[in-house]
Amino acid sequence: MARILITGGAGFQGSHLAEFLLETGHKISILNTYSERAVFNISAILDKINLIWGSVTDKELAEKTVRGHDVVIHMAARINVDESLKYPETVILNNISGAVNILEAVRKYNSRLILSSSCEVYGDGHDLKDGELLNESSELKPNSPYAASKAAVDRICYAYFRSFGLDVTIVRPFNIYGERQKSGLFGALIPILTAKILKGENLTVFGDGSATRDYTYVSDIVRAYNLVLENSSLKGKAINFASGQNTRVKDIAEYIAKKSGVEVVYGPPRPGEVMRFPADISFARSLGYVSKINIWEGIDRYLEWAKIK
Repeated sequence: MARILITGGAGFQGSHLAEFLLETGHKISILNTYSERAVFNISAILDKINLIWGSVTDKELAEKTVRGHDVVIHMAARINVDESLKYPETVILNNISGAVNILEAVRKYNSRLILSSSCEVYGDGHDLKDGELLNESSELKPNSPYAASKAAVDRICYAYFRSFGLDVTIVRPFNIYGERQKSGLFGALIPILTAKILKGENLTVFGDGSATRDYTYVSDIVRAYNLVLENSSLKGKAINFASGQNTRVKDIAEYIAKKSGVEVVYGPPRPGEVMRFPADISFARSLGYVSKINIWEGIDRYLEWAKIK
């Protein structure tokens, strides 16, 4: 049993991970900014965790919270591309300062750090050759302020490994989705589209919908983090976790639209939009990772949850 702190553990991804790690016998603490949504996300485990309301940008709080933990899984961040286009300075400063505060605390208390990075650090895959995939050695060419902040944190963590010998592993998930993911302003694609069909509204896709994504269901990424947690030989490594299957945005929109008979309409492309994210997950597979939930099953699961939540 490990004493594990999850920053951002009351978020969409973090709350699922916290539930899983509790079930496997670990002692879990969560550091998260307060919101009604955060309370909702962890309502099933509130009495089983050590919960601290606050921000990783508070240096003193970050240090006090990290103390006494064997492992820190750093997920806390401003995570939306659209938000970063509207408030670039806020997103960049928040994500970088928060990560540095956690790194300094981890360095002081000699904890292990698992960073939740992002596939967005790779930027646009349009210049990849046919059949070429994004592997962990691919150049980082972020397209948006959000992606740039994640790329910076990704490489700062690696620098702490090289400079100070920190036990850091960098997880790069590809397009996670599932129950509890945010819809509405600065929400994610599948929840936004689902919210619209539940209101009987047509679905809007930015651009022509030809952009592809490798969508990873939340239960698969939770198992990926657990795989990293249980492997002590990943110090300094970055690892892609994805389904290994790419799906066009327009196909997802049309699949969801057919569930309620609405139409798909197309709007202007978003600035900073990435057209493709073809993931190479051979390293993850060599560690025993298997993606179990395909995109259509995952969407159906999310739709069922959204109808009854």
